[in-house]
Amino acid sequence: MKTALMRIIVLVLCMTLAACGSNHAEKNHSTSNQKEQASQGIPSNADKQPEHKPGPSYSKNRKKLADVTLDRVVDGDTIKVIYNGKKDTVRYLLVDTPETKKPNSCVQPYGKDASKRNKELVSSGELQLEFDKGDRRDKYGRLLAYVYVDGKSVQETLLKEGLARVAYVYEPNTKYIDQFRLDEQEAKSEKLSIWSRNGYVTNRGFNGCVK
Repeated sequence: MKTALMRIIVLVLCMTLAACGSNHAEKNHSTSNQKEQASQGIPSNADKQPEHKPGPSYSKNRKKLADVTLDRVVDGDTIKVIYNGKKDTVRYLLVDTPETKKPNSCVQPYGKDASKRNKELVSSGELQLEFDKGDRRDKYGRLLAYVYVDGKSVQETLLKEGLARVAYVYEPNTKYIDQFRLDEQEAKSEKLSIWSRNGYVTNRGFNGCVK
C-alpha cells in the first residue's frame, strides 16, 4: 500500500516538473522570437500601431463634382452646358472677364482673348461643375458654379493668366476666394494681360473699348 502511494506521489511530481519546464521553454522561445524580430527591425505585436481606415471625416472636404456636356461658349466667364438632361447657362463664380457680347456695351480689351482661352480650356477634356453653399442660380436663372476640366479649375487658369479679375464676391459662395485672390495677385504682379494697362481694371469692372 505504501509502495503504491509513493509511486503516485512521484508520478504527480514528475508531471508537475514537466509542465513547468514546458511553460519555461515556451516563454524562452517567445522571448527569443521577440529579440530576433527586434534585431531584424520587425515590430513586435506590442509595437504595432492599430490601422486607421478612412471614415466619413476623411472625405468630407472632397469636391462634389457634377458631370456636364459643353454646348457652347458664350464669353470668358459664361458657358452653356447640358446639365441633368437640359440646356443650362453657367456663370463662373467669383470671377469677371472683359465684355464681348453684353447688350449695350462695347467689346473691351482682352475680352476676345478671355473668351478664346475659355473655349480652349472647356473644350479640352471632361467638364464638371462644383456648387457652393449658397444659391445655385443668380437672378437671371444662370447656374453659379466653379468649373473644372479634367479636375483643373478653369477660374484659376483665367486668373493666373491675367484674363479675369476676382469679382461678385457674395457670401456664402466664397469657398475658394482666398486662393483666387492669390492667383489674381500673381498675374497682377507680373502685369499680365488685363493688368498690363494702368487703370484698366477697377472695382466695378474694366475701363475702355476696343477701337
